[in-house]
Amino acid sequence: AARGDVAGDRRRLLEDARRGVLMCARGGRFLAVGTDGFIKAISPADVIQKQFSEEKFEERIDCSGKCILPGLVDGHTHPVWAGERLHKFAMKLAGATYMEIHEAGGEINFTVERKRQASEEMLFSIFQQRLKCMMTAGTTLVGCKSGYGLDLETELKMLRVIERVRRELDIGILAAYCGAHSVPKGKTATEAADDIINSHLPKLKALGRNGQIHVDNREVFCEKGVFDLDSTRRILQGGKDIGLQINHISRLGAEWGGQAISHLEDVSDEGIAAMVTARCSALLLPTTAYMLRLKQPPARKMLDEGVIVALGSDFNPNAYCFSAPMVTHLAYANMRMSMPEALAAATISAADALGQSHTHGSLEVGKQGDLIVINSSRWEPSIYQFGGHHELIECVIAKGKVIYKKL
Repeated sequence: AARGDVAGDRRRLLEDARRGVLMCARGGRFLAVGTDGFIKAISPADVIQKQFSEEKFEERIDCSGKCILPGLVDGHTHPVWAGERLHKFAMKLAGATYMEIHEAGGEINFTVERKRQASEEMLFSIFQQRLKCMMTAGTTLVGCKSGYGLDLETELKMLRVIERVRRELDIGILAAYCGAHSVPKGKTATEAADDIINSHLPKLKALGRNGQIHVDNREVFCEKGVFDLDSTRRILQGGKDIGLQINHISRLGAEWGGQAISHLEDVSDEGIAAMVTARCSALLLPTTAYMLRLKQPPARKMLDEGVIVALGSDFNPNAYCFSAPMVTHLAYANMRMSMPEALAAATISAADALGQSHTHGSLEVGKQGDLIVINSSRWEPSIYQFGGHHELIECVIAKGKVIYKKL
């Protein structure tokens, strides 16, 4: 249940995956989920029938000849925004880098302007629809970040939207404050950091105390031309009582005891060693490297060195991907991860990166009843079939409730 048990959970998941099935109905095995949404038993049929002989099951799902996987976990998304960046896509195709477009007023700052113009109701509707698309692809837990507001009012608007949807949908949502996603126009990094420390963080704490907004993590985009090391340290120091995730800088994340560090396309050997020592997860985003034509994160080296490697879609205007199965395929095809490693990275390890491995990421008694049923006696097609999840996934269950069923 504790973070220290993740290696064992991941090892068991990998062993199950290598055997060819995780939990299949053949052989008469049953999985029972209680009305509280948690797994009560995983046993042969006769054991289940005896154990629950006095119970009346609300719903039975026949998975004969099919495979059951843990619900997929998307550890890194930016799903609350308005305004496409299609016109910037051509610049990328022509060879412009992310930072070149950013400095020209595109990328984050472009979306910030559209976000400030959008109403809360519009963002609420857009966000709901995007999450429903993720659900149909098997995602049952998702880390959702703010960060396209930059000023306090718009950041709070994003977090309110995340909170509203969290209370209305059965999919699991963790909210991350990412107000330090970019330096607002007209401010220096130092001035932006001062505003976050003196205005944003105190307001978030106050709203959290009265139950209006719940923030699970805070995140800083530490990158040349955005927030430097000094500004990043100051922001992290100013919000110690909120969880911690850091983008890009592995040694700093390990230094501060971060739960997870994202991107890591240019991580150094020293950074990898620091992450191993600190047991800090690497939350890798193969869609981002693919779409922005970046160097792939060294997933193989990280795994071989003992880093806990997790996966996320990085869903945002730059990486428009709802599908966690496509993320696992890219990790397998482009980052030299084995299929069992990719599956573990999208389940137990991604849950660990979000601090939720005690309840999510594997099919075990006592964990939440989040699972997907695929129309195959083996699990590998969920990774092998690139873009084929719409035909493969028959049912998605979260907290013991069917949240998607293929017609």
